Amino acid sequence: MLPAPRPTVLVAALLLLTTTGCSLLAVPTTRTPGGPAPVPPKQVVLSAAQGLDDAGGARIDVVQEGPAGRRTASGSLVWGAADEAGLAVTDELGTGRLTVKDGALDLVYQGGAAKHAERSTAESVDPAAGPDPEGFAGGWTTALITNPGSRAYEVAQGVKLTSLGGEQLAGVTVAHYRGSAPVAELFGKDDELSPQRRAATLDWYQRNGVTAIGYDVWVGPGMQLLRLRETVRGSAGTTVTTTDVSAPGAADATPAAGG
Repeated sequence: MLPAPRPTVLVAALLLLTTTGCSLLAVPTTRTPGGPAPVPPKQVVLSAAQGLDDAGGARIDVVQEGPAGRRTASGSLVWGAADEAGLAVTDELGTGRLTVKDGALDLVYQGGAAKHAERSTAESVDPAAGPDPEGFAGGWTTALITNPGSRAYEVAQGVKLTSLGGEQLAGVTVAHYRGSAPVAELFGKDDELSPQRRAATLDWYQRNGVTAIGYDVWVGPGMQLLRLRETVRGSAGTTVTTTDVSAPGAADATPAAGG
């Protein structure tokens, strides 16, 4: 599991955001002369990551499109002490439901047997998984059960982001940031991965001809993390995974039961 955002880093970001006000969404070419400078992308994304982490849960809608086809997942995700999820999924094996409870995963397809795994071996339930339960299959399942705030935190820390200015998303003006980083830098020194998992991850990307991963992040008013996108270009083509995040309401933080 990815580490939670570090509060000491984010306090400085929040202070800067408070003093710069609405400059977050300012497009560089339209900024008022003499006005506050736009907040650096890294600090914006760190602040949004912390805000989502503090929320404790959200609804996510994920779409992955690539050479292997189209996959989707929708439902509620809770992190922290609860560590729960309830997601309706579709992939090359059909329609099913992925649930998480106290670190244990179960994926049940309609008319099929359940696949079970622990959080540390989540990739083993991926349709493309190999025989090694601790192997890496591209990160789809891991992304589904990981707090998007933690993922955004890792992007902000490991990727040099640039601002693409403001744009419309779901009827509101949001800030769009983009960057990329070599695979070796993203995973080669990741202390959160065991040596075996790190080796399996780097091997998977190498075998698939992936040298770098691209990221897009959208942040809305109120420092809300709204969308994450990962673009992987390899020897088999390009795979794009987009995660839309909805702020949780009172009834949204607990995953729905059943299939």
